[in-house]
Amino acid sequence: MNYIELKCRRPDNLEQAEMLVAELADIGFESFSEDENYLLAYIPQSDFATSNLLSTTFCKNLDNRTMLAISIIKSQNWNAVWESNYTPVMIDGCCQVRATFHEPKPELEFDILLSPKMAFGTAHHETTALMMRLLLKEKVEGMRILDMGCGTGILGILAIKKGALMVTSIDVDEWAYQNTLENIELNNVAGFTVLKGGAELLENDDHYDLILANINKNILISDMPAYAKVLRKGGRIFFSGFYTEDLDDITKKANKSGLIFESNLSDKNWVAAIFNKK
Repeated sequence: MNYIELKCRRPDNLEQAEMLVAELADIGFESFSEDENYLLAYIPQSDFATSNLLSTTFCKNLDNRTMLAISIIKSQNWNAVWESNYTPVMIDGCCQVRATFHEPKPELEFDILLSPKMAFGTAHHETTALMMRLLLKEKVEGMRILDMGCGTGILGILAIKKGALMVTSIDVDEWAYQNTLENIELNNVAGFTVLKGGAELLENDDHYDLILANINKNILISDMPAYAKVLRKGGRIFFSGFYTEDLDDITKKANKSGLIFESNLSDKNWVAAIFNKK
């Protein structure tokens, strides 16, 4: 399957950046990644319509500085694109995230392999790295863990490697769903249930010891009551995918859902925060 890649300069205003992603998602863009300055958005070529893109507020207000490129990514060429752009990531000196074409480091405690797909969650982005740092410090032996917005499945894979009993990984993105299944097999780990969908898949009984949710502010706030219902009393939840100035809004919604703020990490204005269920 061929994909259309939209590359544009990320708006300086954080609210506008979130609105841009939401607008693109509404017209069918299903995968996103970003660095300090740019947003990359992907949509199946068969679903892309220039008229839909031009109808967005984003396009109506664009200028030559904002819009950079629209290009076709051929599925058979994605491995080459990945190899040319992807570099290994080291987290806290003890965990390497790499592709199969990178050399392992046997001296490290954790070695995570990823196959080349467009799912979000390669540890290059600050939010994924922050979540991994929190997880590396957490005692997860024997835990039942829920990973919402699992992306590549990287957080669940790390949890199992650390001794978690089982992980339920959920994502609305078909690429993420398929890539998580591939990465589970690639890392030779067991104990996973992988589902395609969102918070509507969650049951109403509290049985998870730890929940990982690296998505975005709007979805976290919308789905937080559902997360809280399936978190056992005394359990903890890690939230990420939002900015420093959004932490107050996240905390207020969490408090209404029976979740109490513990602590947070931040990097380049991105935040990962820990809450517990009282």
